[in-house]
Amino acid sequence: MQFHVDGFRPGDPDVAPAAPGHRRPGDPLPETVDVLIAGAGPAGLCLAAQLARVPRIRTLLVEPKAGPMEKGQADGISVRSMEMFQAFGFAEKVMRESVWINETTFWAPAADTPLARVARVQDVPDGISEMPHVLINQARVHDMYLDLMRRSPTRLEPDYGLKVADLHVDPGATDHPVTVRLEHTTPGCEGQSATVRARYVVGCDGARSTVRSAIGGALHGDAAHQAWGVMDVLAVTDFPDWRMKSFVRSRDEGILMVLPREGGHLVRLYVELDRLGEHERVADRGMGAADIIAKAQRIFRPFALDVKEVVWWSIYEIGHRLTDKFDDVPPDQVATRTPRVMLAGDACHTHSPKAGQGMNVSMGDTFNLGWKLVAVLTGRADAALLHSYSAERRAAAQGLVEFDHKWARLVGARAEDDGADGLPRVAREFVNNLPFTCGLTIRHERSALTGAPAHQHLASGFEIGKRFHSAPVVRLADARPMHLGHCIEADARFRLFLFAPAGDTGAPGGAVAALCDWLEHDPASPLRRHTGPGEDVDAVIDTRAVFQQGFRALDHGALPTLLRPHVGRYGLCDYEKAFCADLKRGEDIFALRGVDRGAGCVVVVRPDQYVGHVLPLGARAELAAYFAAILRVRG
Repeated sequence: MQFHVDGFRPGDPDVAPAAPGHRRPGDPLPETVDVLIAGAGPAGLCLAAQLARVPRIRTLLVEPKAGPMEKGQADGISVRSMEMFQAFGFAEKVMRESVWINETTFWAPAADTPLARVARVQDVPDGISEMPHVLINQARVHDMYLDLMRRSPTRLEPDYGLKVADLHVDPGATDHPVTVRLEHTTPGCEGQSATVRARYVVGCDGARSTVRSAIGGALHGDAAHQAWGVMDVLAVTDFPDWRMKSFVRSRDEGILMVLPREGGHLVRLYVELDRLGEHERVADRGMGAADIIAKAQRIFRPFALDVKEVVWWSIYEIGHRLTDKFDDVPPDQVATRTPRVMLAGDACHTHSPKAGQGMNVSMGDTFNLGWKLVAVLTGRADAALLHSYSAERRAAAQGLVEFDHKWARLVGARAEDDGADGLPRVAREFVNNLPFTCGLTIRHERSALTGAPAHQHLASGFEIGKRFHSAPVVRLADARPMHLGHCIEADARFRLFLFAPAGDTGAPGGAVAALCDWLEHDPASPLRRHTGPGEDVDAVIDTRAVFQQGFRALDHGALPTLLRPHVGRYGLCDYEKAFCADLKRGEDIFALRGVDRGAGCVVVVRPDQYVGHVLPLGARAELAAYFAAILRVRG
């Protein structure tokens, strides 16, 4: 973490200096904003936290509820989301508060007992990520984002008690073309409304999204016609795996899932209830918490379950639905219009909670969108960049819906199909699907943001189009062991990681020094073309290097000036741009990620932590062309 760059700052370094001119709690609604976000759930808050960091962007976040969430809803955080939390700076806090899911067990009837543990598997495969799979109350995730927003330069706070009633887009307007009518939901204020004009609107307002309806969107898909109950409980039981994630299938009563929760005592249960008729809805049955408890007790037999307190409960029907497009531009107008209204989270895809992906994918949507909106609103990129949001995230959601459709039915299947490995079918499929449930299988197709794989062999472990798979390194200037990916912050900047060839120390005459000199000084380089006058050299593209030698074999003062730039108001040196392989611990990033030792390479990482390209160190024209297709020329 770096601070004091523009002068000594006492106090909490996470609290940024307040930018002048922004709204404070209680101020009247603005007439115009840059971005209006509908819904303060995980998707809306993830987006707001990114926009709040940019002083020049004016954001309005509206939420119909009277205040922040306190309990209930989602709880699973995938390792991919934990990597994203690291970029926001609160992964360590989540790890401290949450329960870690290290192993998953499977229970089913056996020959001599109604229930026996028939399988247990490691929940997160070795080497797949430095982050754990954790469970924590969704409300605490909201709190993390809200804290980030309050500490940001804009001091952004949600406006509770407001919902989007309708909106209209004027395609011909160039300034604040979206007119939004907001309605008050606070008791005593019902029926009152206000109008706000926005450059962009993002609908994170759930499965019954008003924003989606206003742009003519609809969710398409099917339902499994199966009621499920979910409850967070404090209970006494003799079930042996009460603090393990467990799938429990009884002989005649159905199945349930046990999910231990943070704090050492709370547990969530997902319980299979009744089949529904073709046109029947969950609400028609009139079921409640007592029905969930009774069914869970029957499934758990012969183990006892004495529920002392129900903290939260809900009954739902599984549905798998997806909207046609995640923005307001019809397919036949993509060449002539750019998006003004976008959808995220449940507003554009819904699925069961059994794969633990709902909150994770929703945050993934707006983590993808956030940096693109920042780039457009700050003038770094043309508005056409926003077309990539629907293209990339709808493909990810389609994969989730298809997976969830199969997984939900597999979990609920009565018959077991034991394989040669002795695992029940559900356990075997669980193992096979672990990369997916960890959130690590999304791969963006080739586009302006995702390069061709012609040079993928130079770094086989940094797969183009997939998330940047971090690995241990040692920071050269202070010999600090750390993960390379942890220098990627949620700050809308691209990263260039230069992996040095064998023998290259960064000295003049080597490949790293030559590339750095070109990047820093040549007018054709992306740093010179896309960084504005007066900005630090790393304001748009942050360049860092990784060397094969141990840190004692290199001289920081002999590195190219791009790797020890002078930044900020005082022109202070940034000492955090150069890294070495962690030879002491035997965790060599070159070996771990298949980086060609002889040739080295450049790995381009997008602001959302996905690998945009892998190129040779000498491929200057290709590197310039990649950024030219995304960013505007500044000058």
